[in-house]
Amino acid sequence: MKKYQLVGIGNAMVDVLARADDAFLAEAGVQKGIMQLIDMERAVDLYSRIGPAREISGGSAANSIAGFAQLGGRTAYVGKVKDDQLGAIFAHDLRAQGADYDTPLAPADAMQETGRCLVIVTPDGERSMNTYLGVTEFLSSSDIFESQMADAEWIYLEGYRFDGPESHAAFEKAILACKGAGGRVSLTLSDPFCVDRHRAAFRRMIRDDVDLLFANRAEILSLYEVEDFDTALTMAAADTAMVACTESEKGAHVLAGGERWHVPAIPTRIVDATGAGDLFAGAFLWGLANGHDLPACGRMGCIAASEVISHLGARPEADLRALFRQHGVI
Repeated sequence: MKKYQLVGIGNAMVDVLARADDAFLAEAGVQKGIMQLIDMERAVDLYSRIGPAREISGGSAANSIAGFAQLGGRTAYVGKVKDDQLGAIFAHDLRAQGADYDTPLAPADAMQETGRCLVIVTPDGERSMNTYLGVTEFLSSSDIFESQMADAEWIYLEGYRFDGPESHAAFEKAILACKGAGGRVSLTLSDPFCVDRHRAAFRRMIRDDVDLLFANRAEILSLYEVEDFDTALTMAAADTAMVACTESEKGAHVLAGGERWHVPAIPTRIVDATGAGDLFAGAFLWGLANGHDLPACGRMGCIAASEVISHLGARPEADLRALFRQHGVI
């Protein structure tokens, strides 16, 4: 038995969550509903404009790993933070969930700081993310421990990491070590604009290395540059063994082995949509790693996504296994 069922690699971030209306977004020049990369100056300016805020450890893959760990999975995370206050918050929160976290810290005198994402949540629950990557942008292949990747049944790669200058080399090292030891690779596309920036690299990795692709409707349409959702799903299923694609309130679609399943969403009041896709992936992977069939994995993903959008922040607050039992999936 391998030490880890899942190891995630992503941008280690602390989310700074604040509420505002659409008028604030327009005034502050924030595009609604997407992730925008910003520099430190812009991060400071936006922070000064928002009202009361809450700091919660985040990062897309880290959220997935936190959900997987809360479910009792054997898991670890790789992502760069600085030896500073936010870096300490990030590491503590992730380890408290039960995940291993051993990525070397950037030194306290490093020019960049721990990354943070200013998440502005509007009354409709939509989140507009403004991301200062900081030191996490500079995760390199030297931060990838081949022994850890080889000791993982699955690795989970965050699409946002494609924006880092050395991220492709880091991913390649992780993939080679994992697959060389019989492990499997999952990838999340993260954001349609991220796909636009790195479409060729995504397509190549999916065809050559990925065993399970996570996406949402907008991301998969962007990946294949088509307007028809079913066409995009069919193209994805031809490129990789398994596809799990979410479609907001319409639930999720799972494709594998020439079959396709639709999993309905779990109705809930949307408080903050941050982390819905992250928790879907974490719960889906937990189900897969623990021998559940693909429709059940999709159901678990939808339950976890429903839980996380019912409150502020992208980490689960309820007992996910209890929710799975309540819905009859375990």
